[in-house]
Amino acid sequence: MKFVVLAVLIAGAYGCGLPTIRPVVTRVVGGVDAIPNSWPWQISLQYTSNGNWYHTCGGTLISSDWVLTAAHCISSSRTYRVELGKHNLKETEAASVTIPAGKIIVHEKWNPFFIRNDIALIKLETPVTVGDAIMPACLPEAGFILPHNEACYVTGWGRLYTGGPIADILQQALLPVVDFATCTRPDWWGSQVKDTMVCAGGDGVVSGCNGDSGGPLNCQSADGSWEVHGIVSFGSGLKCNLAKKPTVFTQVSSYIDWINANMVSY
Repeated sequence: MKFVVLAVLIAGAYGCGLPTIRPVVTRVVGGVDAIPNSWPWQISLQYTSNGNWYHTCGGTLISSDWVLTAAHCISSSRTYRVELGKHNLKETEAASVTIPAGKIIVHEKWNPFFIRNDIALIKLETPVTVGDAIMPACLPEAGFILPHNEACYVTGWGRLYTGGPIADILQQALLPVVDFATCTRPDWWGSQVKDTMVCAGGDGVVSGCNGDSGGPLNCQSADGSWEVHGIVSFGSGLKCNLAKKPTVFTQVSSYIDWINANMVSY
């Protein structure tokens, strides 16, 4: 059963997590170009500098006017906007919409030193019209724990490889879930990973990378809908795809009450 915030129900024929244009999800090793608008909840968070806008992080549309991202993506000194319905960041696309960020809520216990509670909400200045190219992802049930090796997908415009360029075209990559017992082994992440986080990847080939931060870990539920189970939080500082150093995500199911409370309050 999906968690629903009554105050922000999506009107019309569109629900959550069921894209009109379905993603091609194969067990191919390595990131690949996504099918345009097949991850319609993926957003590009951008900031302005010297009159230009720059992609800084990903994020997930979870209702017609709320976006989920990482706390470390937010700086109080910057002005942000959200691009929705994007595929190629370098091109003007008919399906895309740009909306200024309104209220930004960073978790009150966000700790940048230990990377704890790395979650933030952005309320769009105006609600977006939901359609084929723009649609919210579903939220998981509170407390839900993904099983080991669950096939989930990371999406984003992050660097194509360590030190490489930011992707122009939205990328997707299979990242199997690594359970808490494995991820907290001393030769993996050890005590850096807490039970409010979820690990995925770690094969030394595929991972999230700089610029993917804030974006979703997309996992398909039994009814076929897609849920956002993770928010890209951190990875190895040595390189993006280091073996036994899987990408670490904020575990969305640990924060359902926090998300609910804030969405209803503003």
